[in-house]
Amino acid sequence: MRQATSRRRITAALAGLIVLVLGGWLIKDVTGHSAAPVIPTQALSALPPEAARTWRLIEAGGPFPYPRNDGTVFDNREKRLPSKPAGYYHEYTVPAPGSADRGPRRLITGDGTELYYTGDHYQTFVAVDPTK
Repeated sequence: MRQATSRRRITAALAGLIVLVLGGWLIKDVTGHSAAPVIPTQALSALPPEAARTWRLIEAGGPFPYPRNDGTVFDNREKRLPSKPAGYYHEYTVPAPGSADRGPRRLITGDGTELYYTGDHYQTFVAVDPTK
């Protein structure tokens, strides 16, 4: 008797899981994309001071420390930022003191008013409020 009840519970749980997975696929197919990533917001003043310097350069239109790389299109291949058309995002180096190369820190701008920061080379992002 217990075995039959246990099998029914497992079967019901598996059926529920299948319904959830299929529902998620259906939502993705209908909307054309997955749910937007949740990105916390942080004040520009809470980031490393080099981020504020880079932001001032972006607002001024340069000159940038890495002219071949700064201002180039950021493709958002990892899909960690909201999905936008190709060419929407651009990246800028946030220098890391003592680094022999560009390092992992970047500011990413959107064609709108979006501003994002990554300190770990696109693994995680925070939305940046440049007014704070």
